[in-house]
Amino acid sequence: MNDYSYPEQGASRTGELPAGYHHLRHSALIGHGRPALAAAGAALLEWRMHRLAGVRIDAEADRAAPGVAVHCAIGLGPLRAGAPNRVLATVDGPDRYGFTYGTRAGHLARGEETFLVELAPDGRVRFSVTAFSRPVARYARLAGPLLPLAQRAFARRCGRVLARIAADAG
Repeated sequence: MNDYSYPEQGASRTGELPAGYHHLRHSALIGHGRPALAAAGAALLEWRMHRLAGVRIDAEADRAAPGVAVHCAIGLGPLRAGAPNRVLATVDGPDRYGFTYGTRAGHLARGEETFLVELAPDGRVRFSVTAFSRPVARYARLAGPLLPLAQRAFARRCGRVLARIAADAG
């Protein structure tokens, strides 16, 4: 089903991010070796990274796969913002794991994010987020530069979560 709220589907996977959006590129070293990669990859694809980073997830499937609808909720109590997304693509090994999801109607922004964990030839495991977004909801537009800052903080938090998971695997 193609119910994405933006036309540039797949751009965060290519790295050619479209004009007119806030761009995010974040990368962090999270571990070393195949056990770290496998643990971080499973946590990413099975929504554990998001949950451990403080996001409430309601997904159509236990694992990210193309076409799976996922509703993310961020915040506390009455300040919780819902974020309907749909998985556009996944990468499932052997040296890379991750997924791309894009916004759907009802999301406070338009755009997409790609989350990846990758094993380098030297054994280092890196986590990266590549995203583009712009606010749609009136209150999100009024927040101005706070939303990109929150998105960057979330990417960093995800990296810390995956680093703990990778360390436990080693």
